Amino acid sequence: MSDKEDNEKPGLNRRGFLARGGALAGTLFLGGCDALSQNSTVQNILKSADGLTEAVQRALLSPDALAREYSPDEISNDFKANGSTDPQTPDYLKLAENGFKDWRLKVGGLVETPLTLSLDELRGMPARSQITRHDCVEGWSSIGKWTGVQLSHVLDRAKLKPNAKYIVFYCYDDLGRGGTEASRYYESIALVDAYHPQTILAYEMNDETLPIPHGAPLRVRVERQLGYKMAKYIRAIEAVESYDDIRGGEGGFWEDRGYAWYAGI
Repeated sequence: MSDKEDNEKPGLNRRGFLARGGALAGTLFLGGCDALSQNSTVQNILKSADGLTEAVQRALLSPDALAREYSPDEISNDFKANGSTDPQTPDYLKLAENGFKDWRLKVGGLVETPLTLSLDELRGMPARSQITRHDCVEGWSSIGKWTGVQLSHVLDRAKLKPNAKYIVFYCYDDLGRGGTEASRYYESIALVDAYHPQTILAYEMNDETLPIPHGAPLRVRVERQLGYKMAKYIRAIEAVESYDDIRGGEGGFWEDRGYAWYAGI
């Protein structure tokens, strides 16, 4: 189905709705509309709508339903990089100096076997490649090829405990520009999305080593959700029962600032 066909079906184009709604939310919340952002009634309405959207979409889609994949000749010539594009945190800069040879991914939280994995170890695990469309909440889309290890393989190796319900990604980029751990980017997804076959930890883009503007050395691809869920510059993964006590308690950097936690498309 083409984009044109998607747009002609009223009520089904969630990406367009979220792009407009997310941009408005970003303007209101990040633009300093304190009266709105601190209004408990508005916050409750937003959370209720988010929960309803997730429930409806999960009911309509099979847990294993795949996002559309494209042919090589459909890859975008210019794939826009947004958000953080060149992290300046000291630990990240030090790792980038030698091509991330000393970088390690820590996997912990509610797991039986905590892991510390190098890029070579991740590359040694079964790889998946997919050509998919990246949909940004700002309203633009690009198509790219991603190669990496399925997140499910890493989680299975770590052996999740029964009470694990969410996977949290912690990143190097200080998007909040506060110079603290609390201002660094983070995201979270539910286990059903973590175990989706197209959810991968990508270390290559368009058959080349993942470039810094797009998240080197590692980013997550969650192909059935909007771009802000696909955390870049990942340094650690944590399995948790709840994200209520993490940072602002909404499950992600932008979610703590008013965006929807579930950003399905």
